[in-house]
Amino acid sequence: MRNTFSKEEKLKSRKQIALLFEKGNSIKQFPIRIKYLKLSDVEIPPKIAFSVPKRNFKLAVDRIRMKRLLRESYRKNKETLYHGLSGEYILMILFTDKKECNQQDLDDKLSTGLQKLKDRLEADE
Repeated sequence: MRNTFSKEEKLKSRKQIALLFEKGNSIKQFPIRIKYLKLSDVEIPPKIAFSVPKRNFKLAVDRIRMKRLLRESYRKNKETLYHGLSGEYILMILFTDKKECNQQDLDDKLSTGLQKLKDRLEADE
């Protein structure tokens, strides 16, 4: 598997995002919260989006930087998630802390969160 974050993996549909927040489940690994929802049993890569609240980071520069760090961390750690999924999922990764985090800490927290998600999905099946 290539370590890229392609266009097919990005969650852009407003309807799917609304459905995710309405019916989806959540996993917390401070400072990250992962919302997820299974759509069908079709084997395709999960669609994912990233969010950093304006309430916590007033400047757009800071929000964009944190989103960039989240995307990079996901790109590095997505292999752990891919091997545990069976079906079509949509995910959203939210950064909930009020202060910036460095790349190494974010990598560690996201990999732990993705492992928790994989374990929960395996338990649900």
